[in-house]
Amino acid sequence: MSRFGRRYGFSQGAVIGIAAGVICSLAVFDRSFMLYCFGSLIYGVFAAHASYYRFAAADAAKPEGKAQAISLVLAGGIVAAIAGPQLATWSRDLFAPVFFAGSFLVVSALSFLVLLVVQFIRIPNVKPEALSKGGRSLSEIARQPAFIVAVLAGMIGYGSMNLIMLATPLAMLACNHSFSDSNFVISWHVLSMFAPSFFTGSLVRRFGVEPILLTGGLLILACVAINLSGVEILQFWSALVMLGLGWNFLYVGGSILLTSTHRPEEQAKVQALNEFLTFSVVAVTALGSGALLHYFGWDALDLGVLLPVLLVITSVLWFWRRKEVAIPQH
Repeated sequence: MSRFGRRYGFSQGAVIGIAAGVICSLAVFDRSFMLYCFGSLIYGVFAAHASYYRFAAADAAKPEGKAQAISLVLAGGIVAAIAGPQLATWSRDLFAPVFFAGSFLVVSALSFLVLLVVQFIRIPNVKPEALSKGGRSLSEIARQPAFIVAVLAGMIGYGSMNLIMLATPLAMLACNHSFSDSNFVISWHVLSMFAPSFFTGSLVRRFGVEPILLTGGLLILACVAINLSGVEILQFWSALVMLGLGWNFLYVGGSILLTSTHRPEEQAKVQALNEFLTFSVVAVTALGSGALLHYFGWDALDLGVLLPVLLVITSVLWFWRRKEVAIPQH
């Protein structure tokens, strides 16, 4: 993207998404688990491209509009939360009795739609002379307090959310709640993840990024407290609503803060490092969530989130205090 532009990068990702849907659909027809895993792996590459949409929006916005741009891109998740399950239900029986093969072809169709839409993107590339300079080293950039806080917010906010969210349906099943109950809880969780994006950017612009990050951390602590208080549907529901809100404030706030840590010629490697660190944690928590629940139990899994979230809260307070000392208020 740094060398050839956002449009080229997103087009490449969309083509990979089209291929992934076709491969997964063929795997379902052939009942090939290995081919299905390969198609899912390829789809992950498309998802990695898609995670850069928020940075592209920030690139296209004026400095005062970056927070709102990032926030509104993530607000698109509301459409996905509503349309995704409906499309899956509609396409499930397209090739009956081979169920779900049609759902993956819908994935290809959506990826093709992305390919068409991104052709209208016009974001100026970094000037060649600036790109050739390369900017500062990653080690120097990573020592910035703002970078440390931004990356911690993304890593721990996303990792904590992923860990608890994935374990919740299993925990509900173990507590004899129905599948429809867990669907209800997860649907509200997804809504709480993305709905705040309509105003998160405005809140950051009004109050600053630090209060939003702190609020995000406190909301995840509230989620843990509710989960530890009992196992009724109301508790699972309210905990995951708190978790979704907390994720939104940490992820959006961290993304906004990250844009202040690099120069134009440095943005590609800084964004790449942030995405690598954040989604490495997401991968680990996705793989470990079920195992932690099985071997240590629901309460232990929730308690395991406390120290990382407290680390984020402490780092934000440290950064906020450091910034106030560096720039005295008159």
